[in-house]
Order: sequence, then structure tokens, then C-alpha cells
Amino acid sequence: MLKMNTPLATVLLLGTAGLNLHAHAAVPDTQAARLGGDLTPLGAEKAGEGDVPAWSGGITGLPADTSFDPMRRPPDPFADDKPLFTIDKSNMSGHADRLTDASKALLEAYPSYKLNIYQSRRSCAYPENVYEAAKRNAKVGGLTEGGNGVAGAIMGTPFPIPNNALEIVWNHSLRYRAFKVARQFAVAPVTRGGEYSLIRAEDQIIFNYSDPSKKRAEELDNTSIFYIVHTVAPARSAGNITLVHEAINAAKQPRQAWQYSPGTRRVRRAPNIAYDNPGTNSDGLSTADAFDGFNGAPDRYDWTVKGKSVKYIPYNAFKSEEVAYEEFLQPLHANPDAIRYEPHRVWTIEANLRPDTRHVYGRRVIHLDEDSWQIAQTELYDTRGVLWRAQELMGIPRYQVPLCWSGAELVYDLQAGRYLAVTMQNEEVPYNYQADELHPDLFTPAYIRQLGTR
Repeated sequence: MLKMNTPLATVLLLGTAGLNLHAHAAVPDTQAARLGGDLTPLGAEKAGEGDVPAWSGGITGLPADTSFDPMRRPPDPFADDKPLFTIDKSNMSGHADRLTDASKALLEAYPSYKLNIYQSRRSCAYPENVYEAAKRNAKVGGLTEGGNGVAGAIMGTPFPIPNNALEIVWNHSLRYRAFKVARQFAVAPVTRGGEYSLIRAEDQIIFNYSDPSKKRAEELDNTSIFYIVHTVAPARSAGNITLVHEAINAAKQPRQAWQYSPGTRRVRRAPNIAYDNPGTNSDGLSTADAFDGFNGAPDRYDWTVKGKSVKYIPYNAFKSEEVAYEEFLQPLHANPDAIRYEPHRVWTIEANLRPDTRHVYGRRVIHLDEDSWQIAQTELYDTRGVLWRAQELMGIPRYQVPLCWSGAELVYDLQAGRYLAVTMQNEEVPYNYQADELHPDLFTPAYIRQLGTR
């Protein structure tokens, strides 16, 4: 059993050995009882560590003097905080143990890059039914044969006390992000000189795994997410629509995807919306499976646990959504003065490409926030072993729900000197976390054809 206070050497051994996977990997009742005790309900260490405080429940709602306007984002509860210090290339060696290799690479590559470090605030919180589900999942959840799916668990974190790296991957992929969500966001592939053409898209999502009416994953017809993304601007790209049915068990039935093209006015199956094919609206700067830090089937890699440590990661990054795009998007990198970094404990896992498969990334190193299981940063290496891309996700508590979900996702191509900013909300309508009008019957090829011809 991989306990939260397991020594690093043991973590490494278990992470390497834990891939002989069978259908059931639940933890004993004595371990599950730790959830809500010395562990948070989702499995993080409740105790503090140095300048990382103890978890005291997070932010579970709006401040008493604040009214909720669904057309505006809730205010930054830490707006008065000032940076404690700043890390740049000149002093990064003094902070090396707390910098991920992604941050180190960006500091080395760009003299104007820096990290403003703020007080650590463990603000993530989730609904009580999600906590209850996580405790149940600890007792009944398991990986399917080969680790390509989840059985038994539903709603909350499937493996709050993980046994191996693949369970950690699934904790990220199936983390709670509400049930039905509609949003509008912007995408910008940015050149070395800082030029970009803004792309706007709308998506509709049913997180089927979080369906409150279901009791087990086996009731979900092997579908964890129903997803539609519709590009609405600029005119040259408008009308392209992608539909995805994400699998719970990719070995049983892989991801299903379809695309509608306004040029042909036809819907076609799109098996290329997976793995290392170019991501939608990415201008070749990212892959389909790098959206959200990592998504889809994990079967092309061998996964290992590297350990848990305190790192500086984007957290409580409310300001990153409050500035205009022209202020946020700068040459070479996003505006560092619009990003808040904090020390937090993270799980670090590594994926190495299996010799019998192919992918443009030969190795991936992923850092996940312990409180939310949300990926915060990644390092993406090419097949030569050279660091190619660094990825950051702006962690933001959506305390009006409550839940934690990333805001903007940044993918830095260190070899090209360009970067991609995805899912930006700065000048968009806020997410609708209660999109009750969505229904699985809408997530069909016929519906996206109808949507495309309106």
C-alpha cells in the first residue's frame, strides 16, 4: 500500500512494480478510514509541511458580503496578497529543489520569465457527495486488466489512496468537474514576436462519470465524458465541430470521435482525435492527448511514481483570468505578473513510451496537485530524450460550486520559441456549471450536423 508518508525509495519501488494490474486494487477498510482523518476526503495529507499549511476544508462558498452573478466570475479572495519573493534566472539555483524541470527550462530559456511566489493557501474544496463517493471508491474501485479503465468507482476520485501511477493518472482524468457544463473560451497560438490570431470556441460537456443518479461505473455504458467543441471565430475556422465520447475502459471500446466540416457539410468519424495527433486549434503546438495536461488512454506508456514533494506551481491564479488578452499574451511567454505561484505538495509521475508503440513524446513527467488531482505542470520530451515542451495549467478554485479546475493552459514549445494558450476565460462569459439542458441524446453525429448548419 502506497501511504502518503511512504519513504521516497519505497514510493519509487512501488511505482515501478505496480503495473502488473488486475481488476481489483481497493484498499483495506483501515486505510479507507484515514479519509477525512489524517487525510483529506480526496486523499491528500491534511497536515501542513513548512510553508505549506494544513488543509482546513478549503473555500466552500462565496464570501458573506458577496452576491453571485452568473455573468461574472466570483472575486479573487486573495486579491490583497503580495508576492513574498520572485524567482528569475539569476537566483533560480537557490530554489532548485522546489522548481519543476518545466519551470527551470523556462527560466533558462527566457530572461524575462519569472515566478512570483505567494503565500500557500489550500483553497480547494468539493461537495460533500463527492467526498462520500471517494471514500466508497477507496473500498470498491479498481483498474481493469492492463490499467486502461476503471471499475466499481464513480463520482469522486476513483483512487484516493493510490497503489500505483496509473491510478494517479485516472484520478486526474476522472476528477470531479461538476456534472453538466457549458463554456466559451479562447485559444491563441503565439509567435516568438508575440503575434497571435485569437480563436474562440464553445463547448458542452457532460461528465457522465459524475452523474449523481448512478451508483457504479458499470452503469455508464463505458462513457466517462460526452464532449462537443464548436469553433465560432474567426470566420475562416468557424463551424468546425468535434464530438467525443470518452471511454471509461479504452481496452473494451476506445474513444469515439466525429468531426463536422462546414466545407463539406458532412460528419465523419475522427479516430485521429487521440494520442499524438495535433490538438484542435493548436497550430501544431500540442497533441490531442495533452489537452487538460493529459487525457485519453494511457496504454502507450509505462507509468511510474517518482514521489511527492513541495513545488512551486500555479495556484489560486485568479489574476490570470482578470487581465485582458493583450496584457496576458506576451512574446515568448504569458505575462508572469499575471500568474500566482505557491508552494504545494505535488505527486510526480513519469510515463515512458513502450517499445512496441509510437508517440512524438518519448517521455512525459507530470506534476499533480495533491488536493485536487489536477495536473499543474508537465515536461514533454521528444524521442531523443530532449525536453521539447513545457506545460502549465492555471489552478483556480471555483468556490461557488465548489470545485477546483484549471483556467488557461499554456504549452511552451522550447525548441520553436512559441507557445499555445488554451481555454482562456479572460474576456469570455463565465462557465455555466449547471447546464441542465444538456442530455446525452444531444451528443450524436446528427446533432453536430444540425448545429453546424444553423
